[in-house]
Amino acid sequence: MTTVSDPARGDRDEPEREPGEQADDLAAHEAAAGIGAGLAQAAERSGLGGLARDEALTARELLGALGGIRGLCEAILPGLVFLTIYAIWGELVPALAGSVGLAVVFTIARLIARTPVTQAVAGLVAAGASAALALWTGRGEDNFVIGLWTNGAYAAAILISLLVGWPLLGLAVGFLMGDGLAWKHDRRRYRAMQLLTVLWLGLFVARLAVQLPLYLAANVEGLALTRLLMGVPLYAVLLVLSWLVVRAVYPSGADRSE
Repeated sequence: MTTVSDPARGDRDEPEREPGEQADDLAAHEAAAGIGAGLAQAAERSGLGGLARDEALTARELLGALGGIRGLCEAILPGLVFLTIYAIWGELVPALAGSVGLAVVFTIARLIARTPVTQAVAGLVAAGASAALALWTGRGEDNFVIGLWTNGAYAAAILISLLVGWPLLGLAVGFLMGDGLAWKHDRRRYRAMQLLTVLWLGLFVARLAVQLPLYLAANVEGLALTRLLMGVPLYAVLLVLSWLVVRAVYPSGADRSE
């Protein structure tokens, strides 16, 4: 029986796969390629693609990847308004009205300026749905339920990708860097993509670990504050770490497939 070697799994020889197993592997590769291409397109639209390929990371480029000044305001201010109003008056309805109202203002401003509205609309939909749930139950902490479920879903998807041997961040980075799925067969890059994916998994797990107990304790102010602190600031730190990992294994734009 002949043997084959998979660099991503080490240098040991393995039995050659049967035709049925080879077909399964081909299907897995095709599915991974489709997912990776989709993730790369989403990253390009968000501005993360350019950040990953930059040889040097500047504050301006990092700010652009975070959505710019307007994007940061759209991400931070509605939550800050909710926290401020709720902390001062302790009333749910005014806090929700202020938060959702500001999201509406940001969306209208983008429509008037004829700038891309995707981020603002997404924020408005999320804020509106969260507010509706909190008003329906009468519980301020339910304003954060959708965020908890979202973090849980991301964590689950990333964990599954690690368990099946296709690190999700590797799929995105591979296509962003023009490497396709070649990183899977390069031990150094494969390990780096595993590390990068674990870092992102840690972000979502950390959010759940901190915020879920606060939700169970009905600590609305604590939820609002930790959501702000573990939102954009942690995301920015993780972007920098991701850039460092990518640049370590893709040291130059001219050398991406060695």
